Amino acid sequence: MMLNLPNFLALLRVVMATVMFVFLIERDATFFQGIHTSWLDFFAAFVFVLAAATDFFDGYIAREWNQMTKLGAILDPLADKMLILAAFLGLLLLDRASAWAIYLILTREFFITGLRVMAASEGKNIAASMAGKVKTVFQMIAIGLLIMNWPLATLCLWIAVGLTLYSGFEYIIGYTKNTKEGTC
Repeated sequence: MMLNLPNFLALLRVVMATVMFVFLIERDATFFQGIHTSWLDFFAAFVFVLAAATDFFDGYIAREWNQMTKLGAILDPLADKMLILAAFLGLLLLDRASAWAIYLILTREFFITGLRVMAASEGKNIAASMAGKVKTVFQMIAIGLLIMNWPLATLCLWIAVGLTLYSGFEYIIGYTKNTKEGTC
């Protein structure tokens, strides 16, 4: 079955990314008149946390219930990138995040996604590393803190940048090494 629970959760994450983006960038919209921006921050952060939770659960359910599909293999990372992209674009427009930090993170994300697609076209799989998982957690913490405009948010963002770049280099080294050996 193509549309199983994990794939539904990934699709839900795409929708939630859009809703969060609206809360971040449409602050002057008629339907938000009279709502204080701190509430819009709260709603955006709430939707972001729910969306981030679906990222954990769709993967867990797919593995534990043996519901991994080709659609899920494409949809899950796409939904992740859409959530991160929506959050960072919104934060950039709110002037809460460094354009350089966002540029470095998004460049790495798209480059590694391209590398994974290339590996898949060669019949190879580049699984997420522990460093990749840690960088995702730090990115999500940084985004949540930045949306709420809380202290230490910028420091957390730059830690996420460092982890993002490190895990990117780890993927590149692993891909290069495994390509030379004929496996990935």
